Amino acid sequence: MATAPVNQGATSDEQPVIAESTTGSRRRQTSHLKLVPETIELREALRAKCREVAAKLPKDVPLTKDELEQVSRRLLLEAGQPEGYVGWTMVVLSSAFWEDQVAAVEPSRRLFLLPHCLKHAEGCPADYDDYGLDCERCGACSIADFRSEAEKMGYRVLVAEGSPIVLKIIVSGYVDAIVGVACLNVLEKAIDKILLAGIPCMAIPLLSSDCRNTSVDEPWVHEMINVRPREHAQSTRSYVHLMRAAASMFSPDELERLAPRLRGKARIESQSLKELDPISATEAIAYDFLAKGGKYARPFITLAVHDALTGGRGTQADGAKFLSDESYDSVKRAAMSIEAFHKASLVHDDIQDDDAYRYGEDTVHRRFGLATAINIGDYLIGLGYRLVSRETGKLGSDTTADVMDNLAEAHLKLSEGQGAELAWRDSGNRQLSPLDALRIYALKTAPAFEAALLTGVRLAGPADEFKQPLKVFARNLGVAFQILNDLKDWREDPTNKVLAGGDISGGRPTLLWALALEGLPEEQRQALISLADQTADRPEQLSYRLTQVRRAYHQANVFEKAQRLVEKHRERAEAAADEIQVEELRRLLYYLIDTVLEPEAAPAPPQIIVASDDLAASLPLTANTKLA
Repeated sequence: MATAPVNQGATSDEQPVIAESTTGSRRRQTSHLKLVPETIELREALRAKCREVAAKLPKDVPLTKDELEQVSRRLLLEAGQPEGYVGWTMVVLSSAFWEDQVAAVEPSRRLFLLPHCLKHAEGCPADYDDYGLDCERCGACSIADFRSEAEKMGYRVLVAEGSPIVLKIIVSGYVDAIVGVACLNVLEKAIDKILLAGIPCMAIPLLSSDCRNTSVDEPWVHEMINVRPREHAQSTRSYVHLMRAAASMFSPDELERLAPRLRGKARIESQSLKELDPISATEAIAYDFLAKGGKYARPFITLAVHDALTGGRGTQADGAKFLSDESYDSVKRAAMSIEAFHKASLVHDDIQDDDAYRYGEDTVHRRFGLATAINIGDYLIGLGYRLVSRETGKLGSDTTADVMDNLAEAHLKLSEGQGAELAWRDSGNRQLSPLDALRIYALKTAPAFEAALLTGVRLAGPADEFKQPLKVFARNLGVAFQILNDLKDWREDPTNKVLAGGDISGGRPTLLWALALEGLPEEQRQALISLADQTADRPEQLSYRLTQVRRAYHQANVFEKAQRLVEKHRERAEAAADEIQVEELRRLLYYLIDTVLEPEAAPAPPQIIVASDDLAASLPLTANTKLA
């Protein structure tokens, strides 16, 4: 990643600047870098050094994890301390970097995060709800003390861990800064998304990562909670305003303002069509699904790309005000069109795969019937085109035509990719090469990213300079994303698919399947194909089949090979990003890589299960193995 050159040896009056990012270390083992300095005296000395270094860092853009690591390594080298403290130093240095900006946020707009492992493992009376531990304030641990102090100042307090819920709260608009306590393992997982988004945050590392009855430097926590504003706090660019703008477009009021309904404002309150007016039913169901669930990543990309090429006002301190101006509505509608196309593809994809759940509830065709669902998808496609075509007066005919052409090209590619998948599934021929699987992914997944990127570029001006590198970027980002989605399919996902191995049961072509066929000996390969062709109506039959497929995948090292391919396509996406000369856009592309391609842990080995009374999953996988 091309950034400003760095002088990490800066001391005294020299100002350290940011290093060029290194990509080769992103997925290395880091357990040896998560040591906590043994004594409070050493921790205090290193904390003071972190504040000294942070005061000299430029704060106009967020630090990346790589940049944090390089500065932290130099700091430890100068202090004569081992590299094992790198992780701890990164957290403390980052907190010092953001301290003034956290302090400038009113306590009522701050979120205070506490880990459940600070509780006493034995005898804790608290239960868990959807947002984490519901502390009973019994006084047996420090959680209640910290919580009471923070709430007295007006903080919103959450006893939970992990970044997804935190990002959801931030995007919702309830808070503008985060302070918290966590172990280094949790902080490492959250640091990319939180820091790269430019969310002001401070954290105090736990003194161990044992997850039971751990401890923390309590005076530091009290000091962090009570951090006070200082004069002349420099503002760091943040994607938060753009993330909020992308999500808020689909709130009921904003959706109605940007894309007024033509048939009234009927709401979907039941699973039945009987209660809906026949004329308004299609519009009502489509709008309900358009506003439902998801991360709105694609409209965010369009807004953020446009912003990066037009001065970056949306990432500045007044970004929220700038993005709420009605003069920005044409850009918002174009971004909204990307989501309309995406949601249409989901409705049709769920029909073609006969998926049961989407966003934690029944899919559209399961709720309202197959014919209605097909029509809803078609309606969303029409809505997507109309959102752009009606803006010709503001965007200009040339810009509108180019954006429509980008959308049409993406639509065609997506249909070709889905068609290739369906043709493979319905042909009955289970042979598939990794190259063919990757070609399907490039057609099916990448076009949505490409359309979002190129739409944002064209809305900002001529696109010729950026078109080719962004196409390469989108293709590799999309392929890597789909591979990660394949890996995720082997884990239970209650928000979407509820059964691991859904692609196997649905007969969909995946890279994992292709890698298994390529890597297994002939007998095991034929046995795997035989398993896919067998009917599995009963739960125990399906469990048996998935266990055997998982075993075959492990035998062929499929999961490891897939992860290596993710890294290969990630590197290609980074190389395409490096071709972009506009620093704001290049930085955004790296942010997308780090957030869209969040790594998955390796799937667990197969468990021994019993498929029926006389058939155990521990039987050897051969071509003659049949389900009970």
